[in-house]
Amino acid sequence: MRPRNIALSIAAILGGSLAAAGVVGFAASSHATQKSALGVARPAKDLLALLEQPGPVELETVNSADWAVERSGLINLSHPTSKSAGLTDGDEPIQVYFHALRHPRYGLFIVDTGVEKALRDAPEQSAMSGLVRSAMHMEKLKVNAPLGEWLAKQGQPLKGVFLTHLHLDHVTGMVDVPAGTPVYTGPGEASARMFLNAAVKGSTDRALEGKPALSEWAYQAEANGLFDGAVDIFGDGSVWALWVPGHTPGSTAYLVRSTKGPVLLTGDASHTRWGWEHDVEPGTFTADGPRGVESFKKLRAFATAHPNVDVRLGHQH
Repeated sequence: MRPRNIALSIAAILGGSLAAAGVVGFAASSHATQKSALGVARPAKDLLALLEQPGPVELETVNSADWAVERSGLINLSHPTSKSAGLTDGDEPIQVYFHALRHPRYGLFIVDTGVEKALRDAPEQSAMSGLVRSAMHMEKLKVNAPLGEWLAKQGQPLKGVFLTHLHLDHVTGMVDVPAGTPVYTGPGEASARMFLNAAVKGSTDRALEGKPALSEWAYQAEANGLFDGAVDIFGDGSVWALWVPGHTPGSTAYLVRSTKGPVLLTGDASHTRWGWEHDVEPGTFTADGPRGVESFKKLRAFATAHPNVDVRLGHQH
């Protein structure tokens, strides 16, 4: 049985009786949330005037772990292009990343968290429960650079964590983040309700333990914008949070004006190189398929219109 099917079975066991009573799923986390005081909502088109200008941010992408998960979750295998290519389900090799942003004025931030040190050294002590580790086939995970080990080598303190979304494979390194470090997400990430969350909510809450309330980006919805909303994080146009809902309600991509040129971090709005290059959206791991397709197409259109942008996908180079 594949990981998602096991997780769904766990959720069914825990949530079946409540569903019969009219309960609509479980929240992704019970961690407190608040409106972010960091960042200014601006029309996404405002970033276009800055794309050709050299950026101030040093950006490093770290492959924290190699893993393999089911291809049908990462790529829509029902898409005509997938069918014509003969794609079938099975293990797809992926990476678990975090991205380090060094701003000359505001300091060190990371996008997503890779994996925690304990997941390599003492899995039974990690935030991820044994049941979840089994369901997610952690035996297929090869840890390369746990976040805690990487942070210990840095010469400056971590000022904050920008999450693309709240799924476990993006927050499992959070235990290695110093207590009190601010954490930022898109709106509705913690409160999103699914029965699948019954299996993972406890692990997510343990990963977030000791952190302040999640600060939610204060997007202003753009009906016909480049993206559904955008936030200029530092107010200087150097790093942008881009609202790309679908995979999760608050899924966020980040546009970083790095010293080597603009970089788009898609998060799981697009997981794989094959899916991106063949214009095929993600598969069953996305909560809202139609909205996910819209966000995927907006990201693709943006990248096509601006070929100087380096695109870094959720789980593959």
